[in-house]
Order: sequence, then C-alpha cells, then structure tokens
Amino acid sequence: MRKIAIIGAGSIVFCKTLVLDIMATPSLRDSEFALMAPTTRNTSQVEAFFNKVIEKEGLPAKVWITTDRREALKNADYVVLCFQVGGNTAYALDCEIPLKYGVDSCIGDSMGPGGVFRALRSIPVIRELCKEVRELCPKALILNYVNPMAMIGWALGQEGVDYVGLCHGVQTTLDLIAGYCGVNKKDVDFLCAGINHMGWFLQIEKDGVDLYPKFREVMEEPGHYINEKVRAEVLRNFGYFCTESTGHLSEYLPYFRKNQKALDLYCDEPGFGGETNAYFKFSTYVQNKYGGRLLDNEPIALPRRSVEYCSYILEAIETGVPFRFNGNVLNHGMIENLPVDCCAEGPLYADAMGVHRTIVGKLPDQLAMLNMTNINVQRLAVRAGYSGDPEHIVHALAMDPLTSAVLTLSEIRRMASEMLEAEREWLPQFAGKSIAPRPDIEIPKDVKRAPVPVDPALAIMARFDELGR
Repeated sequence: MRKIAIIGAGSIVFCKTLVLDIMATPSLRDSEFALMAPTTRNTSQVEAFFNKVIEKEGLPAKVWITTDRREALKNADYVVLCFQVGGNTAYALDCEIPLKYGVDSCIGDSMGPGGVFRALRSIPVIRELCKEVRELCPKALILNYVNPMAMIGWALGQEGVDYVGLCHGVQTTLDLIAGYCGVNKKDVDFLCAGINHMGWFLQIEKDGVDLYPKFREVMEEPGHYINEKVRAEVLRNFGYFCTESTGHLSEYLPYFRKNQKALDLYCDEPGFGGETNAYFKFSTYVQNKYGGRLLDNEPIALPRRSVEYCSYILEAIETGVPFRFNGNVLNHGMIENLPVDCCAEGPLYADAMGVHRTIVGKLPDQLAMLNMTNINVQRLAVRAGYSGDPEHIVHALAMDPLTSAVLTLSEIRRMASEMLEAEREWLPQFAGKSIAPRPDIEIPKDVKRAPVPVDPALAIMARFDELGR
C-alpha cells in the first residue's frame, strides 16, 4: 500500500478533488492517505467524508489525519502540498495594503505584492518540510500545488528533493481554445511552454492543420473577446495565447491595471474577469457561508476524475504507462532562452522512472522577454525568502511590472515596509529586521546647485550658441 501524505489537507475542496481522483484510479485504490493540517478543524470532516466513500465503494484505501507533519511524511511515497500560510488573514493583508497604495489586483497570489509576500511566508515552511522529507522519505516525489508556483518551485529546486509543480491553467485554456475553434479537445495537438501562469501555446493543431488562424479570427469577435479581454490583447499584440485567465494575467503585465482607464477598458468584467480582489472576496464568501462544512451534502459516490494532473502522474509511475503533461521544474535547458536556474513550465512526462523534462528549444523572443519580466521578480523574491534581507523585498517589488507601473520607488519601499510589519508573525526569516526608510529629499526653492561637469553634447551646443551670437 503506497502512502500519500497531503500537507495542507484543511484545504477542503482541493483535498477532496485530489483524493477522489486517486480513489477513482484503479491502480491507486489501495492507497493510504495521511492528511496533515495544523488543526483538525477541517480535516476531521474530510476524514469522515472519505471514510464514507471508502465504505460505499468497498475500497481498500485507508485515510487518517494528523497535526504532526513528521508523522504524515514518515515513509511516504508521495507528498502533495496544498497549504496556505496565514490563511485568509494574511491574504487580506496581501490585498488590502497594496490597494491602499494604488496597486489593484484581482487574484494577488502569484505576482505583485501579494505574490511576493505569499512566497516569503511559504519559503520557511518549504525549507523545513524539505529537510524532513530528506530525513523521513528521501525517495518521495513532491507534487506541489502551493502558489506562487514559480517561486515555490524555485525554492523546492534548491532543496535536493524530487518535485514537480502542478497547475490546471493549460488544461482549462485548452478547453477554451477547442471550444472557440469548434473542435474536440481530445483532437487538439499542442505545444505549450513558458512559466507558470504565463505559458504560451506555441502550436495548436488538429490533424496537422494549424488552428491559430481560426482562433485569432474568432478572438476578434466581440462576443468572444469580451470573455478574455486581457488574453485577447496579448494575443493580438504578441502573437500567442497565454495559459492564465484575464484576471490573473492582468496582474503580471504593466498594461491592464495601472490606472482607472486601463481597469475600465480591460478589467471591467465581474469575478476572475478582472474585478478588484475577486478571489479574496470569493474565499471570504465561502468561508463565511459554509464555515468549513462544505462536505455535509456532498455525494459520496466516486465521480469521474478531474482535470488535475496528480492522479495521472501517480498512475503513470505506479503502472509504467507514460503520461504527458505540462508541469513546473527548474528549467535546466528545457527552454533555451530562459535562465537555466529559473522555474519553468513545459511539457514533461511521467513513467515508472519518475518525472522527466523534454526539450522545447527557444520561445519567440517577445514571449521570452515577457516571461523575464516575471522571472526577475521571482528570483529576487526567492533570494529575499532565503537570505532574510529585507532590502531584497523592495528589489523584488520594484521590478514587478504592475507595481512599478503604478508606484514610485519611495512608495514601493513604504508599502513593502508596511506589509512586512503587518505580516511579521509568518515571516521568521526577517525577525529583528526592518526595511530601512528612505525619506523623500526636500529641495528648497533657493537651493544652490553643486557644480557638475558639462556634458560634451551640451558643450557643443553652447559653442554653437556663442558662434551664433
């Protein structure tokens, strides 16, 4: 019986989806699930729900809960990560403080101030967890669902563990492309690569015929354009379609949320179509409405497997039948014109030997450069998380495309400082450290300027002026 440890199993909906997927897979039905969370407030009802499913379906599976991470990890074959450090309390700060300064987000969990601070909160936990994995289950495969995916994946890549980062952006975007082109998703061949939440559909074909001309034509129609304004604009201006929703993508680039004009033009749809703090509002609504009792009326019959990759990867490893998917790993040459040490998303495959990269080659230059605007932030955020140097928080936010389009350096520093102070309880690596203030320098009207060397070009102009007189 293989052991699957789920760290962050208090995430009721996501934990339910992943475990039911695994239970619905014939080769995985005899699995042992160790569900770990800091408290049993949610996991107790999750355990009760799964035991009902096991009894109804007559499964040989076993489920138990614990608040001891080491107990969950001991001798695990697979470790699934789906935790959120600080929960909605920290998430509220990620959304509300930047908004006060003028940085408006829709999701706020992968880039921008919210993404950076979510990474900073998670990295200490990742480092401790990986140390325990190396000790207690060194051969385990870590399947990460924790956002910000690229930053967490970058951190996991430093820790000497076997891991892959998983998202559903590719699958759901393929649904949209196939639907808009009027073809069956199963008949579409595609190549998609880049970074998490900014992967690029480089090729989309059916029976060897390029679907991009049809897709581009459809996206010019108002009835289709309105559903994905930001992604449509990126397609129209950079030539390729992106894996993430309008709400997400609008935060990763400087063009769509930097002022009210841009928000009104591109982010005026409700929910994940661009609404301010949409995901935080949704999370709060669910928390308040159900109070953790989401499973009370859920059917206990096994459903069809979801689009999440987790169960398919485990199935491939256990059976040896290869499974191709898009996942997140350290680049290491997979995408030639992205940094070798960044966390890239591209085509991988799993088999009895584990998870393997494929070689994509080069992205079109404009796409690689768009990815680099995010990779720069990710690198500096991970450096801040590891070093505990608060100046690197400022550096990361100063490089963020949206933040830098909205705020001055002075404003970025003040915002970063306020967020650090507000979230200290989840940021042990910054204990006793603060972001140094850089007060604005006031210039009096009668200031006496210091002498400066004359620029050669200006000297020539001055000489021409003399000759003219």
